[in-house]
Amino acid sequence: MKTLTGTDSALLPGIALTGAAVAVALAVSWLVPALSALTVAVVLGAVVGNLPRLPGGARSGLTWVARVPLRAGVVLLGLQLSIGQLLGLGAGTVLAVLITVAATFAGTLWLGRLLGVSRGLSLLVATGFSICGASAVAAVEGVVDREDEDVATSVAMVTVFGTVAMVALPITFAATGVGADLGGRIAGAGVQEVAQVVAAASPLGASAVALAVVVKLSRVVLLAPLVTGVSLLGRRRTTGARPPIMPLFVAGFLVTVALRSSGVLPEFVVDASRPVTTLLLAAALFALGTAVRVEALLRTGPRAFALGTCSTILVVALATTTMGLLSQ
Repeated sequence: MKTLTGTDSALLPGIALTGAAVAVALAVSWLVPALSALTVAVVLGAVVGNLPRLPGGARSGLTWVARVPLRAGVVLLGLQLSIGQLLGLGAGTVLAVLITVAATFAGTLWLGRLLGVSRGLSLLVATGFSICGASAVAAVEGVVDREDEDVATSVAMVTVFGTVAMVALPITFAATGVGADLGGRIAGAGVQEVAQVVAAASPLGASAVALAVVVKLSRVVLLAPLVTGVSLLGRRRTTGARPPIMPLFVAGFLVTVALRSSGVLPEFVVDASRPVTTLLLAAALFALGTAVRVEALLRTGPRAFALGTCSTILVVALATTTMGLLSQ
């Protein structure tokens, strides 16, 4: 029988703690569907990370979880996308998504400099707000020169401000008479997490939700080129060890998108990948959440909050304007 090595044994406390936290996150998400399991996992991680001492020497296992399951989750995320879905949106909607993502990313970086936020935190926030929330932050953090607390802070910000947008958009739609088609497109282009997108579009009906999710996934497709671009920029700016041009897990993401688009995978495989992806990403985001430090949040709080507020306004305004003009 194969026995665990010392290194393997050292990982077990952190992995066990993560497993328990993910179970709690999934249960809370099941009881309160508006709360994504990823959001709950981040919050739990922040709570655990601010205990006087992590339980049972869990740090090494948490570090492993924040890397390996994360990358596996990003790869499987590609199975939720197909080129056919994107083409079905129409050229106007695809163009609106491209403009919204690019302008939100560039605008958030500019706002970060204006507000005196560190470049690493600004890059992470720009990626999370423009692409797909906490998952995007987790995917890009390996190619960004940043502090550990920057990752935790940016994950907390996309969670908080995504929730604000999730609540505010349905109220705005009702007050302005926005219909299911346009409302679904705006929700998909302007809200971070998939669960938040669903919640924002739900008051407009099932057709709005279906459209919002596809628009949202069209933003996720842009994760690979954005991570590659950030990595290339980082290679130009550093003289030490350089990040890879395209991380291997990002290449894997593109491969799974191609597989889904080819139609060779049975639908049950695609369906089965969704809960597995959620489990892997929730585990990774719990581990990342344990790096949140209250004192660090208090130090960067006002500037980070201002950046999150401005970036939220920017992405929603761009989504509303571009979808209104280009998708009709």
